[in-house]
Amino acid sequence: ELVSRAIHANSLRKDKVFFAVDCGTLSGDLLENELFGHAKGAFTDARQEKEGIFKLADKGSVFLDEIANISLDVQGKLLRFLESREFLPLGHTKPVKVDVRLVFATNQNLEDMVSQGLFREDFYYRIFVYPIMLPPLRERKSDILPISYHFLKQFNRKMNKSIQGFQQDAARRMMDFDWPGNVRQLRNVVERAAILCESDTI
Repeated sequence: ELVSRAIHANSLRKDKVFFAVDCGTLSGDLLENELFGHAKGAFTDARQEKEGIFKLADKGSVFLDEIANISLDVQGKLLRFLESREFLPLGHTKPVKVDVRLVFATNQNLEDMVSQGLFREDFYYRIFVYPIMLPPLRERKSDILPISYHFLKQFNRKMNKSIQGFQQDAARRMMDFDWPGNVRQLRNVVERAAILCESDTI
């Protein structure tokens, strides 16, 4: 997500909206509804119209994380959207056309999933336009402290603190650690340290 936000921030779309969607937490129908929206009365509980993320993100960017969890049916609908740049919200009769940059991410081997019939081959080749392979944090040690300072800045704002940085021993221990949970684990550790910190350095 950090990389995706950086792409958005350095693009011509930087002044437009950015959405991040975790596809691992939404089932097929829920994900489809979040992305494409629905008309009022489209189904039993549809008491009002819902604009989908794709419509709300027109001229902006959408980051779809954990795409290995997307159902084959929704993959097909996303493929049609990528080909035409338009979609039909549930209950509507007129397609909606939008201009959205899509960035996809996964920690799974999609080629293996394609061979097992768990991921659509046509969708895989359609999204595999410009791959960015991100090695685990343990293989890019030079990123650990810059990312940590990025998170520290966020937590300073959130907690109304003014922590300046990390003491030398703390920084060395962070650099020496393998971070099996990658950036999410690093973020949690920095947040915990910020909560406990009672001075101007961790």
